[in-house]
Amino acid sequence: MASLISAIHWVPRGRAAQYPQRTNLNSEEEVARISALTGLHFQDAQKQLEEAQKAAQGMGKADEEWEDEEGSDGDDDEKMSDDAGEQGKVKNQGDGEGDAAMDEDLDGLSRFKLDDYDKEESGGTLGAFSNIKGLTFHRNNDEDPYITMKDDDADSQDSREALEVYPTDNLIIAAKTEDDISQIDAYLYSSSDSNIYVHHDLMLPSFPLCLEWLDYRPAAFTSSADQNDAPVQMEGAAGAKAGDVGNFIAVGTMDPEIEIWSMDVVEACFPDAILGRKDLTEGLNAPLGTGKKKKRQMRARVPNPTHHVDAVLGLSWNRTARNILASASADTTVKLWDLSRPCSGEHGSALRSFDKVHTDKVQSVQWNTSGSSSGAGAGSAATVLLTGSFDGTLRVFDSRSPEAGVFAKVDSDVECVKWHPWKENHFLASLESGLLQSFDARMLSNGSAHSAQSSTALWTLSAHTGACTSFDVNTLIPGCIVTAGSDRQTKVWSLTDGVAEDIGDARPANISLVANRDLDAGKIFSVAFSPDEAMTVAVAGSKGVLRVWDAFANVGVRKTFGDRLKALSKDKIPALDGPEPSRGDGVVKLADEDDEEEEEDEDVA
Repeated sequence: MASLISAIHWVPRGRAAQYPQRTNLNSEEEVARISALTGLHFQDAQKQLEEAQKAAQGMGKADEEWEDEEGSDGDDDEKMSDDAGEQGKVKNQGDGEGDAAMDEDLDGLSRFKLDDYDKEESGGTLGAFSNIKGLTFHRNNDEDPYITMKDDDADSQDSREALEVYPTDNLIIAAKTEDDISQIDAYLYSSSDSNIYVHHDLMLPSFPLCLEWLDYRPAAFTSSADQNDAPVQMEGAAGAKAGDVGNFIAVGTMDPEIEIWSMDVVEACFPDAILGRKDLTEGLNAPLGTGKKKKRQMRARVPNPTHHVDAVLGLSWNRTARNILASASADTTVKLWDLSRPCSGEHGSALRSFDKVHTDKVQSVQWNTSGSSSGAGAGSAATVLLTGSFDGTLRVFDSRSPEAGVFAKVDSDVECVKWHPWKENHFLASLESGLLQSFDARMLSNGSAHSAQSSTALWTLSAHTGACTSFDVNTLIPGCIVTAGSDRQTKVWSLTDGVAEDIGDARPANISLVANRDLDAGKIFSVAFSPDEAMTVAVAGSKGVLRVWDAFANVGVRKTFGDRLKALSKDKIPALDGPEPSRGDGVVKLADEDDEEEEEDEDVA
């Protein structure tokens, strides 16, 4: 499999810890957390270790007995040799020359006692384990007296400073897969010097499909003594508790479980929380049958109200009810998870499940944030969900009463859905056909999706020749949208009615293409505006590389959106005043990628 990045997500400035921590696997708290998280029982492992040690001791005794028996055979041989010597002495008795030769040691070898070289010392031996009798273990190098080069505090300080994240830096989280190895790459992006590099990475057990950032620390847990009791909540790193503000990323993969990782921990081996019932879903991928048909027959994935049984395709964190996370799955269900509740094993069930919303895979889900940038509607609609499915429908429903939801019928599979941050009750959806459509939830109808006709959109934009795989609506500049698709293009669009206040017409007066770039990222799978810089866009796709594009390097973008940004900003923006600054093409890449391109240019020359 070639390298690809399936999803990206920005972390706002100031949300990442200035000095990330390193995982300490020697701490008892971390061992207890991993034990509860993975279902491993270290007590059983300890018993197995003791049994192995007893077996090893028994093996040593067996070796000792075997060597004793071998030694006794050697004694018999020695006795026979002594008898033969006595007979020789008797035979040569009276021969003076023979006696003189026997008594004299011409080579002086007697002092080496070669006759006793193979004899064992008293006390026996430990056999195969004789070399570990005096072995001593030390927790670190400082406690080991035989290591003269101790850990240098200066080196630790340098390592700490190398991981420092400044308040002006952004982290960009990317879900990357390369040659069957999946991981989370945390890129550090500094806009001041246009620098980007991989800050740290985390290994994943399965192919990642979606990401969602949250600042809510999920409840840590440890297994209870009684399996019928609820799991006991325990404190996290440095005494942190559930609900504390942090820097976390939720990952949906091809597995039915959702993993939540802290982005402030480096070299982490296990996530901070796992949502789902891994104890019940491990056997779903095991094939049925035997012989040639074994690979074709798979276990049935029957949706249930407690956990997902198929890949997690979409995630959305509720910024009002901060402990709630919504997930969309290929098992056709949408589920809610309570992050404040410790979950382990049979207690890792979803808070609520909606299984009659769609009839096919649910590709995308998002909590209602419409009107949030204009200060309207964010709090009142905190319980409303928007979903898009491969069954060609869009659903809007209140999570408290999902049966009363409304829907929209579209002509293609839904790729991505988002609420409009500048218009209350408006949302957008991108389709596999390359279209981007906008709807007003108040104008949709109830009823059955099977008997419905295609719904009338507020406006329809033919954005790409292939699938419009991803898009984003700018929360800092009204009327600005970026789209990306399988045609490898990234496009910036302008909606002119977003400049002034709502004039009563839901349709924009004009939609125009402002900029179009092929950022050399392959087929685009994910695109997102920076939450801190108005026209900075992150793009990633099938080439497995991350691109950060400062769209203000484009003259058309500066002319179109510069006035809008000035009107909203109270402070003067130097970058938009006077002549265009020297920005190059505005695309920021990894330093090693630039070096490779220079080498290729030299080879061509």
